[in-house]
Amino acid sequence: AGCKVDIGEVLDIVCGAPNVAVGQKVPVAPVGAKLPGGLTIKKAKLRGLSSYGMICSERELGLSDAHTGIMVLPAECAVGARLAAALNLDEEVLEINVTPNRADCLSVIGLAYEVAAAFCLPVHLPEYAFPETGEDARGLLRIESPDPDLCPLYQGRILEGARIAPSPAHVRCRLHASGIRAISNIVDATNYVLMEWGQPLHAFDLDKVEGGMIRVLPAEDGERLQTLDGQEHVLQRGDLLIRDTAKAVGLAGVMGGLNSEITESTRRIFVESAVFHPASIRRTARRLGIQSEASYRFERGVDQQANSAAMNSACALMAELSGARILPGVCRAEPRPWRPRAVPFRPKRAELLLGLSAAEGFDAVFCRTTLHALGCRTEENGETWTVQPPSRRHDLSREADIIEEVGRVYGLDAIAPALPKTERSPDTPPESEYAFWSRVKRWASGIGLNEAVNYSFVGQTDLNLLHLPGEGRVAVANPLSAEQDVLRTALAPGLLRTLRHNLAQGNMSLALFETAHVFTADAASETTVAEHGRLGLLLYGPRFDAAWPHGNEDVDYQDIKGLVEHLCASFHLSDPVCEPDSAPECLRPCVRLALQGEYLGHAGRVKPEIADVFHARKAVWLAELDLDLLRRLSGAARIQFAPLPVYPPVRRDITLIGGSMRVDAVLAHIRSLRLPWLEDVYLLDLFEQEGGRNLTFRLAFRAAG
Repeated sequence: AGCKVDIGEVLDIVCGAPNVAVGQKVPVAPVGAKLPGGLTIKKAKLRGLSSYGMICSERELGLSDAHTGIMVLPAECAVGARLAAALNLDEEVLEINVTPNRADCLSVIGLAYEVAAAFCLPVHLPEYAFPETGEDARGLLRIESPDPDLCPLYQGRILEGARIAPSPAHVRCRLHASGIRAISNIVDATNYVLMEWGQPLHAFDLDKVEGGMIRVLPAEDGERLQTLDGQEHVLQRGDLLIRDTAKAVGLAGVMGGLNSEITESTRRIFVESAVFHPASIRRTARRLGIQSEASYRFERGVDQQANSAAMNSACALMAELSGARILPGVCRAEPRPWRPRAVPFRPKRAELLLGLSAAEGFDAVFCRTTLHALGCRTEENGETWTVQPPSRRHDLSREADIIEEVGRVYGLDAIAPALPKTERSPDTPPESEYAFWSRVKRWASGIGLNEAVNYSFVGQTDLNLLHLPGEGRVAVANPLSAEQDVLRTALAPGLLRTLRHNLAQGNMSLALFETAHVFTADAASETTVAEHGRLGLLLYGPRFDAAWPHGNEDVDYQDIKGLVEHLCASFHLSDPVCEPDSAPECLRPCVRLALQGEYLGHAGRVKPEIADVFHARKAVWLAELDLDLLRRLSGAARIQFAPLPVYPPVRRDITLIGGSMRVDAVLAHIRSLRLPWLEDVYLLDLFEQEGGRNLTFRLAFRAAG
């Protein structure tokens, strides 16, 4: 329809909104105005009529998602005034990143405390009208919270005579600017106070709460609840529920139940304000995949002392927006009242840790002033103070936290960098896993191996192909694909995939290693998964390059066994004992490796039918070793030094012809003779023939110096 719109001058504007009417006050974008979406208003001709502007909806103005009709302004707005000024809207939105430990800063009042401390200003909390009329609410609803660990405080107020309607524009716009969708005056009031105080609140339709009782109890395994988003969730024991006498009406700290939501017919309201155990809320929210504004704050900790103030503020706002009456009395269960923490603090210790001194302005006076500005109370008893942090500061629980806080206020960037004095203990600390693995990687790269880095996720089909045990596998809850649906229990699947990829690219000679963790289910572990360090070795193709004088020989068992022995020698350990074994089934032949009587791992040739799946046309030699055992034994090894030999060695070769004698048996027998000048003995050559095999051993003799 064609409209005459007065903005100080009368404009002809064509508007098709269903709710446009004579006498309304509306937001107008004249020709030349640019809307938040980037649209620039131009003169246009619509339905045969000239239009010199646009009457806007809230979504077109970027104030909310409402777009069913134009935005109708309050009657008191002045014609021709700027919209932001007429609605008293903030023109700037501050986006503040808060570290996980600073839950107190997830609200406007929490940030006000920070600003006040930074500029040495007082904090004036908002005031609100709070009239109470009617019967005592405590006679209408009883609260039970039997477990103080899960819910130390649960309280609420009752309102009657509410009229559910949209919130005023300034409330809806502020919520939209905070990233929260406006719903109704009652729900918007809880979210408004959430952003103001940082205390999550929830409004129940009291007529839908049965039995005149609210109970805070854990769920039963398999129990179901449909939440406000319309999703039905299967709960587990440990998920905390809000119940009446007949049913669950909400998932504590996460989301309310659909069976008690506020609707247009709601007249009686129960406003919940509680404190829940952060870890319980975090587990439930993560497992169910629900990330709400309430759970985000509850899992970081809320201020139990400010709980009543936030609740009363929300009730006052609901009464103002809906015309409801606030009943006197608070329905409450507080099995564990808040008690202030007493944290020891030593200013001298703070000076030492921060590297500051009184000459730089960091002294007891500065510490006292800073702590008082942050809301802490102090009792000074000589060099050790007792500090009581405010209830909103859950992050201040030990002396290091207090020191960090006074250092932050002083300014960490203002501390001059200086190298601290250190004293090295004569006792060598145990080598960390990272340092040991770094040494293993240096050994492997130094001996000519290339490092492979594979995903921790593999497929069940990969593990089944290698005949690896099905017990202890850890399935991925939300896998990226069927080829990555389980955590690896061995390094072999990843190394064989790397082999196949290299063969596809034309690389026909591979010497690979990988250091990584493998994973098995472990009910005794805190994470239900045990991690073990492993070293994987894979050899394939020619032993040497094709250049003269090397022959065209492929790697064999001696190469993979030699790598394992070289590794043990490099870490000052004895040679591993090799015994034929039948496990794992993917290797034939396969040997079991033992070191100092403990299982080190296995080595062998991948079965041809399995190697063929990975496009290998030659023998694939594989070894997998326990890095945790190597690290432990290497740390316990003691290096002994001997004088350098004075005389040169004399070497003699002996060949055993025919038969089927084992190499390790021959070596063990020669060493058992304990010949006085025998320094070393090792297998030099092996020659297969029809009557058996010939073994050539080299013996090195040297006289003592």
